Amino acid sequence: MKVTTRGTMGVAAAPADTLFRRLTAPFLSAQEAWALFFLTPFAVVFIFFVIYPVGYALYLGTDISVYGRVLSDPLYLHSLWNTFIFILFGVGLKMLLAVALSSLLVLPGRGMRIVNVLFILPWVVPHIPSIFSIRWMLNSEWGMINNLLFAMFRIDGPAWLTDPRYAMGSIVALHIWKYLPFWTMIIVAARVAISRELYEAAQIDGASPFAQFRHVTFPGIAGVFLTSTMLSAIWSLGDFNSIFLLTGGGPMDRTNTLATLGIRFAFNQADSQAGVVTMISALPLLLPLIIVLMRRLGRPANE
Repeated sequence: MKVTTRGTMGVAAAPADTLFRRLTAPFLSAQEAWALFFLTPFAVVFIFFVIYPVGYALYLGTDISVYGRVLSDPLYLHSLWNTFIFILFGVGLKMLLAVALSSLLVLPGRGMRIVNVLFILPWVVPHIPSIFSIRWMLNSEWGMINNLLFAMFRIDGPAWLTDPRYAMGSIVALHIWKYLPFWTMIIVAARVAISRELYEAAQIDGASPFAQFRHVTFPGIAGVFLTSTMLSAIWSLGDFNSIFLLTGGGPMDRTNTLATLGIRFAFNQADSQAGVVTMISALPLLLPLIIVLMRRLGRPANE
């Protein structure tokens, strides 16, 4: 009686994992079966939300005739130039300012720690509300900046967002303001890692502050600076929010970059192929950066 009861209860209460192991036992070991069980959901998500969209986008970009139509479009050529200006000044000025400001933020003292906390706030604040706040401040009619200019200097401020000459500059300034704290803290971390003995030896040799920066500081942060600059350039190529939320690509489509122009073609004009081709055209610049970056990250830390 006990044997029957124990057998019946064992069959009735057989857990699902026992059934799973029985089904996979002829093909996989227990460890391999459970690895497959847990990896399958991630594989399914990866296939449907990464592999399929990327594969479909590449398929849309196989029509050679679309490239001629997009590359000959004056709007594309102007957006390509805007992208170059955005990367050159947005990334270049941002990283140079990060190096300059890191000299201040590495100073000791409780006051500097408070400054560090306040300095990181623009990067911590959510992206969308911060951009809308700056868009309000740059409004040419009732924005805070033009009102201050009139109240303090009795001058009418420029049309920051509706004049193409100022709109692109406003986008670059917004990008620098938003991301400068993050990259500055990266440079600060690299500077803190430099041995103080090197600075003490340089001071004993009578090196000036500029000489200390040239022969001690910059060699110590050069690797981090170069890697950060390349990574920032890669991220900035796909910076859609800064342009779209501030100017929407306007006025008259004069501030579009490749990121916003691709979305404009794909969704506003319902031309998915043109949108994909626009983004693919950035690969000649993007792929070398990624290859160099991966090679740098694969090197030992002491190289």
